[in-house]
Amino acid sequence: MNLENAKKIMLVIPKWIFICALTGIFSGSASAFFLVALEWATHYREHNNWIIWLLPVGGLIIGLCYHYWGKDVVKGNNLLLEEYENPQKIIPLKMAPLVLISTLITHLLGGSAGREGTAVQMGGSIADQFTKLFKLDNSERKTLIILGISAGFASVFGTPLAGALFALEVLYFSKISYKSIPLTFITAYIAYFTVEFWQVKHTHYSIPILPEMNFTNILWVILVSILFGLAAMLFSRSTHFWGALFSKTIPFPPLRPFIGGIILALVIYLIGTTKYIGLGVPMIVDAFSNPNASYDFLLKILFTGFTLGAGFKGGEVTPLFFVGATLGSALSLIVPLPIALLAGMGFVAVFSGATHTPIACTVMGMELFGIESGIFIGIACLTAYFSSGSVGIYHAQIVKGTKYRLYQKIKTKNLDLF
Repeated sequence: MNLENAKKIMLVIPKWIFICALTGIFSGSASAFFLVALEWATHYREHNNWIIWLLPVGGLIIGLCYHYWGKDVVKGNNLLLEEYENPQKIIPLKMAPLVLISTLITHLLGGSAGREGTAVQMGGSIADQFTKLFKLDNSERKTLIILGISAGFASVFGTPLAGALFALEVLYFSKISYKSIPLTFITAYIAYFTVEFWQVKHTHYSIPILPEMNFTNILWVILVSILFGLAAMLFSRSTHFWGALFSKTIPFPPLRPFIGGIILALVIYLIGTTKYIGLGVPMIVDAFSNPNASYDFLLKILFTGFTLGAGFKGGEVTPLFFVGATLGSALSLIVPLPIALLAGMGFVAVFSGATHTPIACTVMGMELFGIESGIFIGIACLTAYFSSGSVGIYHAQIVKGTKYRLYQKIKTKNLDLF
């Protein structure tokens, strides 16, 4: 290495550390505010159920906002993935406030949605603003998008390792630069500690009892994980189905969440419970100790797919946690494994199948439930990943590798079931 190259490296390293710090601090602060506001919105709705009747009004407001001011950011997470794969223009900063306000409206009024999509979009749009500030080229801009995804995910769930790995794995087949890897972890931890600095707490889960590691138990883990993968496939297909149906039947976009809001409000009133709307965190926590009904996970899939398909905003990941945890909990009535382990495996395995990110989900499981459960979690995530079909929750995600080849063979044999 000559002196000139050494000088360049010495200048580049501090610049990128500074960019990581800015991305982590701004994204983490945005997530901290979002989490506090989301908790308030959830608490208010649960104590004022009449507000659910305003779902059509909230849907119309969201629809009009995106129709007149947010057409270029309406794709959400898919826009981040598209810009990474084929950089065109800087993601507008307005993505952050639009998705923040729309998600809060969705949760306040009773829609079924998550929070990861919001945090990731805020992180990605914030990070991409540094492209002009630091005069970065397209290759460097790709690194920025990864940093934004990492910061958003790590800060909203309190899982920095999983956040960094998720950002890398969800874009794995889009040719990631090696220099992005350490920067992604640095940003994830800065974002995580920023939320800690603001004293915003995350939900804690535990798996107190683990079974013996033997052939029979491993076989049970594999069998239930196939079901987790099928649940992930059903979730992804449901969300895409409702989105396509609303687009096809209602030409004017702002009317989609308006009409969807009317239907949601009526259905919530008729079923007489609010446990399938919002994040559903109380149901997730309860699933680790009390068996769920066999239909709970199906109703969450239906409510979330319909909410997001109609045009309301939020993420998919926490509903995926709900689906997996309640399915695992229900299976505890017939599967001879501890209920907390089944709920924990489902929690991350359904997420793994729907996002094609088994490594990040395995690490997330260990961060949330303890490293002792790692082998069970890893088997569950990998099995669900392979049994969840070729379609995930993100249209723009590129899926290749062994799983891609497996489902291509299935399609060539006219067995296009997945």
